[in-house]
Amino acid sequence: MAEFLRLPRMSDTMEEGVIASIAIKVGDTLNPGDLIGEVETDKAAMDWESDQEGVVLHIIAGEGDAIPVNGRVAILGEEGESFEEILNSAESEAPAEQPTTTEVAKPTTEVSAPAPSAEEVSPVPQIQTTSSNDDDRVKASPLARKMAEDFKVNLSNLQGSGEDGRIVKRDVEAYAANPALTVNKVFTATLEAREERVSMMRKTIAKRLSESKFTAPHFYLKISVDMRNAMEARKEIKAAFDMKFSFNDLVIKACAMALRKHPNINASWLGDIIRYHADINIGMAVAVDEGLVVPVIKHADQLGLSEISQAARGFAEKARQRQLTSEEMQGNTFSISNLGMMGIDEFTAIVNPPDACILAVGAIRPELALEDGDLVEKQMMKLTLSCDHRVVDGAVGAAFLATLKGHLENPVSMLL
Repeated sequence: MAEFLRLPRMSDTMEEGVIASIAIKVGDTLNPGDLIGEVETDKAAMDWESDQEGVVLHIIAGEGDAIPVNGRVAILGEEGESFEEILNSAESEAPAEQPTTTEVAKPTTEVSAPAPSAEEVSPVPQIQTTSSNDDDRVKASPLARKMAEDFKVNLSNLQGSGEDGRIVKRDVEAYAANPALTVNKVFTATLEAREERVSMMRKTIAKRLSESKFTAPHFYLKISVDMRNAMEARKEIKAAFDMKFSFNDLVIKACAMALRKHPNINASWLGDIIRYHADINIGMAVAVDEGLVVPVIKHADQLGLSEISQAARGFAEKARQRQLTSEEMQGNTFSISNLGMMGIDEFTAIVNPPDACILAVGAIRPELALEDGDLVEKQMMKLTLSCDHRVVDGAVGAAFLATLKGHLENPVSMLL
């Protein structure tokens, strides 16, 4: 019997998916495990493998269509079987199940409204290059007005150089000699705007961060960290053990250790309860062309610096190749966003649900400061902790940052 091939839920937060490519055509025999196509979900582009079998009788959705979860994509059945009956009966289903394309639908019918009466018609304002009324409102001397009339100059195009911006004789003479010198020129745009379809990833980013920003009461704590010892330790470890790691790896390791000491930061707001997580899973924000993805380093407090570095590099590469799985982007209990490598000194990040906090990391900059009476050059990095005030109070966040600062300024404490 003919049945619909429906789009499954491919991630825990997925509500709809966009058909990036489709690998089936009418007449194909589909078996469980066969590739149907690629679906762009809220988190990544994923292969869709069939869990149904049958001959493809009719295809409903195509490439670029946005399909809600459980939405109809095709009709399967036996070879030669009629599918019109099941297709017609589905017309009464909710329109939310129908695929939507990226183009704006054109109306099939036009509704004519009654013509407005003469009293209801408002005149459309016309754009004019000259206007005596405009000239009357401009501040100008009587001589300047007479000269403007003689030279056929619109006074509204001039910038006055007299008292209180009043237009005087010299302004009209200068403009008449070279009209290109006018300050108040009207420019006509010649470039065309560009429009792009909003990707599923961008839709999800907009939805989740809007919910976070306007639902969770944010507050921000900032602290500066002297990274001189960390920079020196990085050189020594690289020379002694031929081990490479970034400062972001060091921040992840330091955060993991600080979270173990301050479990109230490693929490989530769940409405009636606050969940304090036993595991420490740190999400690291990675920028990709379509937006931002957050792969998660699981059990970060139990990993050594080299293991964190290896995981971070692997996730960053998979993110750029759009190969991250939904499992690799779930389970975060704390997040880090680092824009220091892009030259950003400091910024504030929006809390990444379900986390209660996110750490924004800025660039390391040299700064002169007094130390024991001497002027020394320090290497300072600014950190900003964004907190959901429903879960975390200021004193708790400040204590966490103090511990984090201690680990980063004394990196040996992370190796013990």
